[in-house]
Amino acid sequence: MFSKQNKTEARQKRHLRVRKKISGTPERPRLAIYRSEKNIYAQVIDDVNAVTLVAASTLSKDFSLKVGSNKEAAKLVGKEVAEKAMAKGIKQVVFDKGGYIYHGRIKELADGAREAGLEF
Repeated sequence: MFSKQNKTEARQKRHLRVRKKISGTPERPRLAIYRSEKNIYAQVIDDVNAVTLVAASTLSKDFSLKVGSNKEAAKLVGKEVAEKAMAKGIKQVVFDKGGYIYHGRIKELADGAREAGLEF
């Protein structure tokens, strides 16, 4: 099997390959996902101006009542980032899953964001 270091390096290579093609613009920023073992993070980024417009994670103060490493928490983070983006007038984003497979917590975060009104 693969060691943890090899898995991490493989994910980073996949992410770099995808990032060559995906870029966020002011009209359609990039929804970037990062997943650790204990938490999940989501950011809406304008790559042209190199600015993070909106961010949400299981570590935010609004989220202190929930646990951070399950599908329900990921869905809530997706809803939270979508609500913040909608409040800033962002309705469409480019989805950047960070080299992770579209399954489990990544899928739940995307579903939560879509349910709250964000379009990919």
